[in-house]
Amino acid sequence: MPDKSLRNKVAVVGVGNTDFGRLPGQSPYDLGLWALKRAMDDAGLKKSDLDGVIVSRIPDYQRFCEIAGINPRFALVTPGQGRMSGNSIEIAAMAIASGLCKTVALVYGNNGRSAGAKYGGEGDTYGSGGAGMWFPYGMTSPGAVHAMMMRRHMAEYGTTSRQLAEVAVTFREHAALTPWAVMRDRISIEEHMHSRYICEPLHLFDYCLINDGGVALILQAADRAKDGPNKPVYIRGFSAATRLADSTYPAPDYWYEPMSKVAKDVYDMAGVTHQDLDGLMIYDNFSPTVLFSLEGFGFCPRGESGRFVEGGRLGLRGEFPSNTSGGHMSESYMQGWALNVEAVRQLRGQCGDRQIAGAKTIQYMCASPLITSIIYGSEA
Repeated sequence: MPDKSLRNKVAVVGVGNTDFGRLPGQSPYDLGLWALKRAMDDAGLKKSDLDGVIVSRIPDYQRFCEIAGINPRFALVTPGQGRMSGNSIEIAAMAIASGLCKTVALVYGNNGRSAGAKYGGEGDTYGSGGAGMWFPYGMTSPGAVHAMMMRRHMAEYGTTSRQLAEVAVTFREHAALTPWAVMRDRISIEEHMHSRYICEPLHLFDYCLINDGGVALILQAADRAKDGPNKPVYIRGFSAATRLADSTYPAPDYWYEPMSKVAKDVYDMAGVTHQDLDGLMIYDNFSPTVLFSLEGFGFCPRGESGRFVEGGRLGLRGEFPSNTSGGHMSESYMQGWALNVEAVRQLRGQCGDRQIAGAKTIQYMCASPLITSIIYGSEA
């Protein structure tokens, strides 16, 4: 269980992102540096202030630091899977809390759209080969795996495609209020239901959007964070768990067991309950993942997530405003990184028309074989 004494010991002091979409001629290094420059300006810092760097989706940490002109005391590159965003932020927080570093930059750069990146098909290994047991049968697509999970959820609990549409339509509504979101045209439930299937029962609008883009966050020890130009956003709690040893993917329980462990830990460390949360940032590579997350983190009983999201509960005026930038399915698939940036901006009150009124506490969560969750707070 995470150490409660680490609550509010680390804060986010800077965030930045590039444009999203098709950005030809930009390498992952270029995109990461673009985002880092914006995050450093946001934090009022210079390169010499950085003594820790974690990069993701950027091929090599050494080359990145060489281009950036920095010599951090601590450097790390993580695999490109989206589950690594929360994991990387937690590693940075622990490095700072231990005294190893004072200021850590987390940098993500992805030119997937321009490079023609595809998930699935011959040769695809999900970045890790973790689902390799399915490949001989043609099951190489993450979307197909999530479609299989959703079909089982429908059979077990009566969940419907219309309920999935509630998620996609709500997040698109939020993207319409986000200037840099890739998909800003609003859609209706009926348009979702009549869009083509990609892998039944998942429609076109149930899928994330592969794009080019960069995202960066800068973390500092809380006692140093108060000197910056923006109000610091504190890491109140974090936790992680896995479902790896049995090589079962998709997980027959939708990762419910490890999510439940993370939920217990993160709420205990942060000292909050569901009722204290003003917003949620839910990893949404596919819309079913949102339903699985809501059940695993205890927002509703098992099997009732479809009914839970009906009636606008995840909308800006709902009980749990979620993915207020549009998320992976409408803002851009930045593999969790942009969702964490949105949490920070919400807690600063910088989100304009999509601002959650009076936001003080926001939770990020990721359901996958590696589950992570971080709870951010505007007050220490």
